Amino acid sequence: MKQSQIVFIAVVIAIVSGFGGYYLQQLTKDNISYKEQLDKKKSPSPEEVIGTDVPEFSLMDLNGERRYLSEWQGKLIAINFWATWCAPCREEIPAFVELQEKYQSQGLQFIGIALQQADEIRDFINEYNVNYPSLYGGDEVVKIASQLGNNIGAMPYTVVINAEGKIAFTHRGPLSKDEAEAVIRNFL
Repeated sequence: MKQSQIVFIAVVIAIVSGFGGYYLQQLTKDNISYKEQLDKKKSPSPEEVIGTDVPEFSLMDLNGERRYLSEWQGKLIAINFWATWCAPCREEIPAFVELQEKYQSQGLQFIGIALQQADEIRDFINEYNVNYPSLYGGDEVVKIASQLGNNIGAMPYTVVINAEGKIAFTHRGPLSKDEAEAVIRNFL
């Protein structure tokens, strides 16, 4: 074979390989995008869950007991999805501890739900003197948060459930103490 024929064959192989790789990437990309679109369609947005009933769920607490949302039925429930590695989560929790203390007698119940396991959050809970139930779990937490409108996996994510068991407020990202207190006072 002549050198020009070898170069021509190499160029053709390179072009065909390039198109094949590009095509495979597009197929994979489209499949992932399609799957993400399906997942998003299954998960309502924060706005879509306002006014809806909260589905019953249960998770483990730090004492190894299974806790059910219905235990706090009839109260104003503030659920906060968080993680120890989430800096904004760590910043807002002391305010939630204060608000739990201040409004507990009026029917407020904070519930912290960590996207981690008990051994990963126990020291944090003790250090910050968290005075409300701390539940935990991995994939189950993601599923619950998604059902409650966290369709993009934001952290922190807060959901307020009124005394009638309907979602009254949702918020992606951190809440300042003043913002959280205004929401709480609005629904008490």
